[in-house]
Amino acid sequence: MVQELDVRQNRIDCRFDMLRRTGAKGLITYITAGDPDLETTKKLVLAMEQAGADIIELGVPFSDPMADGPIIQRASSRALAGGTSLGGILRLVGQLRVQTDIPLVLMTYYNPVLRYGLARFAADAGAAGVDGLIIPDLPPEESGELMQEASRQGIFLIPLAAPTSTGDRLARVGRAARGFVYCVSLTGVTGVRDTVPDGIGEFIKRVRNHCNQPLAIGFGISDPAQAALMAGLGDAVIVGSAIVNVVEKHVNEPAVMLEQVAALVRQLQQAVREAGKNGTS
Repeated sequence: MVQELDVRQNRIDCRFDMLRRTGAKGLITYITAGDPDLETTKKLVLAMEQAGADIIELGVPFSDPMADGPIIQRASSRALAGGTSLGGILRLVGQLRVQTDIPLVLMTYYNPVLRYGLARFAADAGAAGVDGLIIPDLPPEESGELMQEASRQGIFLIPLAAPTSTGDRLARVGRAARGFVYCVSLTGVTGVRDTVPDGIGEFIKRVRNHCNQPLAIGFGISDPAQAALMAGLGDAVIVGSAIVNVVEKHVNEPAVMLEQVAALVRQLQQAVREAGKNGTS
């Protein structure tokens, strides 16, 4: 068996090490790459970093996004209509690396990666400066080939854990986890919700029993109050649909869009940091 070694220190580990040393909780933000175009995506990434995001997820638009709710589905449709491709997103990451060292994670479905070619994709993603991959429709049992290719490039394949995950599945996730574990806070698809799910605290405890990596909680986190609550349970929170909703509202007003996205990220970051100061965990 080939030993899997990182060829460089991963920025995700560096960021969580920094958060751990300072006792802070992390904020991971998501936008759909290419919505409404890649140049705007670049500006949004830099604006979110300046506003306090710790890690940024770039969604790869796909025609059948089974894990995504209506807000992100519409964003994917806009991006695809504008001609966004996986290759274009990798070139965007390379351009961003000239301006920022913030950890960047691609959230994609397996089909675009498979069509690109696993080894070629991993090599191009590593060269561009991608730090992690989240692939909701790739179960751990079938991820070995991509994990090996990604690991050769120093890229983490981030596993997901859901409330329906069994103890055996969580143990497998714990053995495979690199960077952080994406804890899906509820069953269903992404989207903005008014309340946090019942039983989330018990779910996070179950994941911690099997996983030593930082736990990032996502799906349905809509506002700073919910972000603070989730930060009190995990090590980081992931906010996507609420941000993409702002992009959609101001899709024809790019300057206003950047201002409003940055304002929301600042509010979320302040709420998450306050949760860390209060020592909730």
